[in-house]
Amino acid sequence: MGYILAFAGSNSSTSINYKLVNFTSSLINGHEVRLRDMANHPFPMYSEDIEKDYGFSNSLVEFKNEIRNAKGLIISVNEHNSYPSAYFKNVLDWLSRLDAQFLVNKKILLMATSNGGRGAIGALEVAEKMLTRFKGEVVETFSLPKYGENFDEEKGITNAELAKIHAEKVASFVKSIS
Repeated sequence: MGYILAFAGSNSSTSINYKLVNFTSSLINGHEVRLRDMANHPFPMYSEDIEKDYGFSNSLVEFKNEIRNAKGLIISVNEHNSYPSAYFKNVLDWLSRLDAQFLVNKKILLMATSNGGRGAIGALEVAEKMLTRFKGEVVETFSLPKYGENFDEEKGITNAELAKIHAEKVASFVKSIS
């Protein structure tokens, strides 16, 4: 029986996207959820020279295997200037070099949040295109705008309308992997 792998596309130790992923994971019943804090997993910036000279790190291979063995992924991407972070892009670059099919048939709940009113929607849209390029199936997307106003670390999403939409998206994702 597989598990759900949940992580943020951020390597920040204070990532609000990781906090959203953690909260989302807590809502899932009946499935094992493995939460991965990417702040603990640095990867060098991808280059052909590093790949040629050093190959693929054990942590990258382990991460690829975690993805491969998961029945679904929950990912929340952070936004830097309307795009996913260089860290997230770098992780995808490494994974795709290791195995271009690393997301084949993988069901994904893709989220994003920011303190701005657009809720990192630019990064969300770009990340969706990136993930589907590697044959991942983005089942649902969710954007949480104004994180500081709409999220509490103990209560979760505090805006009732956004909480309802989020819960519906989570339920749809869980149904897709059941």
